[in-house]
Amino acid sequence: MRMEKRRHQRIEIKNFWADVSDGKGFFSGVVTNLSRFGLGMTDLPAKLDSNQRLSIVISGHGRNFKMLVKPRWAQKESMQKSVGVEIMNAPWGWTEFIMQMETPPDDVLGVITL
Repeated sequence: MRMEKRRHQRIEIKNFWADVSDGKGFFSGVVTNLSRFGLGMTDLPAKLDSNQRLSIVISGHGRNFKMLVKPRWAQKESMQKSVGVEIMNAPWGWTEFIMQMETPPDDVLGVITL
């Protein structure tokens, strides 16, 4: 079992896509999970240069978010790769969108009746 070192909750997601540019080409992939400051993508072509910052547009659920990201890890799988990225400049709309999807932390105090 691998210990997660994430500061923010990772949310599994479906029906989200990423259009990615590495400065040399444009590629499309599938977003598998996201958080306030990062996301995971899969089904990207192996030729994507994941050693530099990427410009991406995330689309899904009737929303589009454009951002600059920094790859944190990449895993090649035959002709494709999966990439985990850190979001460098999340637009406010992204933060609002994520906050609506996050599970609230357990209420430590419970309900207090006055």
